[in-house]
Amino acid sequence: MRFLIDAQLPRSLAACLRWRGQDVLHTLELPSGNRTPDQRINEISLEEQRVAVTKDAAFVNSFLVSGVPYKLLLVSTGSISNRDLEEIFSKNLPAILDAFEAYDYVEITRTALIEHR
Repeated sequence: MRFLIDAQLPRSLAACLRWRGQDVLHTLELPSGNRTPDQRINEISLEEQRVAVTKDAAFVNSFLVSGVPYKLLLVSTGSISNRDLEEIFSKNLPAILDAFEAYDYVEITRTALIEHR
């Protein structure tokens, strides 16, 4: 799967997902880095069919109103260490990949994966 990780999430999450065979970009790798506007993130997501991974509720609003980004993974873990976040993603990666076969908007918490219609 192809992911685009937003600025509020650590670059180490991108490395974690790459190590598990995923195609991942972090906003730090884009020309404007972490200052990349949400609109540009949405454009890249659509152009490259990448799942936007974010903590930013503005992406939820954009997705529900306009259908962008391409697909959305909302991270709702609250404050969490990078290590714990990577562990959650590692444990749940197969379920995340499966969820995106049927859903375009998925949310991950510390204890659950929520598939939104």
